[in-house]
Amino acid sequence: MLICPQQLELITPFQLYFNPDLILRNYQVWRLITNFLFFGPVGFNFLFNMIFLYRYCRMLEEGSFRGRTADFVFMFLFGGLLMTIFGTFVSLVFLGQAFTIMLVYVWSRRNPNVRMNFFGLLNFQAPFLPWVLMGFSLLLGNSIIVDLLGIAVGHVYFFLEDVFPNQPGGGRWLKTPFFLKMLFDTPEEDANYNPLPEERPGGFAWGEGQRLGG
Repeated sequence: MLICPQQLELITPFQLYFNPDLILRNYQVWRLITNFLFFGPVGFNFLFNMIFLYRYCRMLEEGSFRGRTADFVFMFLFGGLLMTIFGTFVSLVFLGQAFTIMLVYVWSRRNPNVRMNFFGLLNFQAPFLPWVLMGFSLLLGNSIIVDLLGIAVGHVYFFLEDVFPNQPGGGRWLKTPFFLKMLFDTPEEDANYNPLPEERPGGFAWGEGQRLGG
């Protein structure tokens, strides 16, 4: 991310945060991207976001998005666009944490039967994970607006991609552009590849899961 340049004082958060006026009037278009890449100074909150971002991004990529890199990229673009639009109205200047929560939400809804364990204290089903993280963020004294934004965007994507197409009279509203498929999708698939199961988060006590019946 952008933590190293910031710690070396090569850049400051004031050069990275989301500001529609500076983007439109001063053409500082990089702010559309950099506001997703800054997670604050190194500390517990920073490490927490990095771990969850890596884990659930990887599990989605190697699970339900296996062989669908273009669709995975499109989810990033769709989620980022919605967060940028919504962030304008709620005056959020950094959206990286909301993006992390969006990934967690999509994974949790696609794995509803996974049992989670949070810090060895709470046991719950995977769909409750985003809400548990929001409660934990509240205990740390952080604003829950950014978590709610991530949950809302994640729900919109999940509904349009997984729910609505399977409803009577429904259809696919989200279609990955052809140029993304040309850029990212490969025609051949390794038949011997053993993907990382999405149903086994594991590795960290605060997000360990186990599928029911397993």
